[in-house]
Amino acid sequence: MPVPDVDRYRPEDRRAVDALYRRVFGHDAAEASRLRWEWQYRRNPNNPGGEPEIWVAREGPAIVGQYATMPVRLYVKGREVMGSWGMDVMVAPERQRRGLGEVLFRTWDRNVGASLGLGLSDASYRLFRKLRWPDVGPVPCLVKPLTRRAFRHPRLPVAINRIISALTWPIVLFLARMRPLGAEVRMMQRFDDSFTALWERLAPRFDLAVGRDAAYLNWKFVGAPHVRYLIAALIRDGQTAGYAVYRHLHEPRGRVTLLVDFLVDPDDHDGFLTLLRWVDREARQEDSDKIRAFAMHAGFRRLMRRSGYFQVKSTMEFVVKVNGTNVPPEFYEHTDTWHVTLGDSDQDR
Repeated sequence: MPVPDVDRYRPEDRRAVDALYRRVFGHDAAEASRLRWEWQYRRNPNNPGGEPEIWVAREGPAIVGQYATMPVRLYVKGREVMGSWGMDVMVAPERQRRGLGEVLFRTWDRNVGASLGLGLSDASYRLFRKLRWPDVGPVPCLVKPLTRRAFRHPRLPVAINRIISALTWPIVLFLARMRPLGAEVRMMQRFDDSFTALWERLAPRFDLAVGRDAAYLNWKFVGAPHVRYLIAALIRDGQTAGYAVYRHLHEPRGRVTLLVDFLVDPDDHDGFLTLLRWVDREARQEDSDKIRAFAMHAGFRRLMRRSGYFQVKSTMEFVVKVNGTNVPPEFYEHTDTWHVTLGDSDQDR
């Protein structure tokens, strides 16, 4: 059987790609993707050409595979590299296990300055390992309990959950105690130019991070059609000194507040603790049982532990391969100053 041709997505491919998505992922997932599609692929400010950064595999007039990506400006050791997050990869059922996924991955990698993957499926993770991409491990997950329900498990009997709640309640009371804010915090509807200036000041503090200017932040957290985010800005001496993006949701284990993204000078301990305490208050007001966050930067994680968070097992695997600038192999081994959160890629759907 001939190897399919792989090239960039064309506007006339939309109907065939939608049909393939329904075949691979089902009607409900395809409908959710359709609602996000224009925002996710055409409106991305890091996609100035206006055409989605998607690779498709063709067999004659038929599309039998796709690799859709999210272009970003990645800052690596002070240098800007145009990279992209790998997201929706799919291969027609009758073409699976024939190497087509690998062809799509390699085509994507050859055409970007940095290829990134977050929250990988088992199949994608195995393929990255097969291709010998640098594996930096999962992005650490941290949780802060707020109520006696925080440790309940939906699969355990009610009686066992009650015992767990009783045993852990003193710990929760200690970790969730209220603390005063150390600076001014304001709720924002949009990110203005001061957030671009903030990013430009802080970008050199991180060895690896996605560019967080106002255009990107407004697209990612204000314009998203499927999720409503809340934005809190840290203000010091009338200037923007940081922000936190969060939302509240129901899960089978209870109500959760997600700290989706944040940015502040890693050395501004008081500022970051203030943002964390603000999110604490917001979570309590919404009767959340816990707060969950993902944070790669070791300095931020230390401050989160001081604020009552503790680290739990993370399933958000992270891989990255930098092509657009030379980095030594040990670059991938020292990630304490990388800034990666749940808000990167498309993990928060």
